[in-house]
Amino acid sequence: MTDTQLRVGLCGIGLEAYWPQFEGLHDRLQAYVRQVGDKLEQAGALVEFLGLVDTPQKGREAGRACRRADVDLLVIYVTTYALSSTVLPMVQRAHVPVLVLNLQPEAAIDYQAFNQLPNRTAMTGEWLAFCSACPVPEIANVLRRAGIAFHQVTGVLGDPGLWSDIEEWIAAARVKKALAENRLGLLGHYYSGMLDIVTDVTQVAITFGSHVEHLEVDELSALRTAVTGQQIDDRIADFRRHFDVQPDCAEAELARAARTSVALDQFVAQHDLQSLAYYYMGSGLPANEDTMSSIILGTSLLTARGIPVAGEYEVKNVLAMKIMDCFDAGGSFTEYYALDLKSDHVLMGHDGPGHLAIAEDKTKVRPLAVYHGKAGQGLSVEMSVKHGPVTLLSVVEDKTRGFKLLAAHAECVPGEVLKIGNTNSHYRFSIGAKGFVEAWNAEGPAHHCAIGVGHLAGKLSKLASLLDIPFVQVC
Repeated sequence: MTDTQLRVGLCGIGLEAYWPQFEGLHDRLQAYVRQVGDKLEQAGALVEFLGLVDTPQKGREAGRACRRADVDLLVIYVTTYALSSTVLPMVQRAHVPVLVLNLQPEAAIDYQAFNQLPNRTAMTGEWLAFCSACPVPEIANVLRRAGIAFHQVTGVLGDPGLWSDIEEWIAAARVKKALAENRLGLLGHYYSGMLDIVTDVTQVAITFGSHVEHLEVDELSALRTAVTGQQIDDRIADFRRHFDVQPDCAEAELARAARTSVALDQFVAQHDLQSLAYYYMGSGLPANEDTMSSIILGTSLLTARGIPVAGEYEVKNVLAMKIMDCFDAGGSFTEYYALDLKSDHVLMGHDGPGHLAIAEDKTKVRPLAVYHGKAGQGLSVEMSVKHGPVTLLSVVEDKTRGFKLLAAHAECVPGEVLKIGNTNSHYRFSIGAKGFVEAWNAEGPAHHCAIGVGHLAGKLSKLASLLDIPFVQVC
């Protein structure tokens, strides 16, 4: 079982020399650190409190504590002036992404009240409580020179808008961890001739940390032979609960899809998969063609429950789908296939699995006499994505960094769709249909992408930063 809970190391930093000089300052700053910790816990993180780190020795020990706790992210709350020599050994030993919080207790010092304090010692103590911005350049300088990436949030401790930004960092760190825990199954082979989707899976492991498991269609076909009649009946009942099964769907086809769906669940469990990309003609061996031509309903159910499945052996796109799903945005397999230049819309969809959780209406099941460009015939799903804000995401090869994330914001809007047993939706872009396709194409993505609900560029840009890869948003 994978460990998906995000572990965050949290410390405040300061200067030990201040505490005997300024009464109450240490306790005041510790209370601020506790407020940050409470917020991080509310965001779903398991927080390892490292205290108020105020000497290089404590910095080293805090770094060791991060390793012992196996933290995924180190959050450094700059409460007042602190030495860079305190921070450097900590982040070197922790060896995880670093988020620096430059947070004042208030938006500004109350100058009038400040100047009425009884003496300059009290004034200096109050000033130091607002001094979080002071050491950040020093810390940034040293981390840059050390080649250690860091990220910043600047603002006021109690500002809700600022906490939305921090929560996006936490969400991005959680997705980064999920990708590192991801076991990606590859079933079959590439669709011959689609050069754009061919992917270096070693680079996938390097960039995202995902494990790639190469799998055999024969194993899935063998599992199908052991599925019982009762299991088939139960799965057909599941289909009718989750899908709008159209009257022209033959019972034999539903039973065939149900058999494959039950076997697919067993297959995924046996290999502990969190995502799957597949394609296989199955030609020449009827059992394998039977398996692969009846897979769409089962893969759609897997996608809906957080195990995204991409057709056409699209490794990069199943990663994009996984990212979107981990952000609770869905992540359905799609491509743009036509422009409606009268309405200035882009038409997008695909055959194969759809994400039921982001469908505008209950997903329909339709029989197809032919899978265009593929072997066999069988049942397929037809859906439109929920109307409203959406994000397109593509994982794209990058010559210098391995991969980059490419995103676009759009609106899914009502419109006539093609009733051909595929996913179909109309999308409107702020830069227009022509502007979007030209800007998107210029970044060199593969022809598939993932679609998710909501505008997610803020979270995606943070995820790219944590992964140390480029992020591009075309609109």
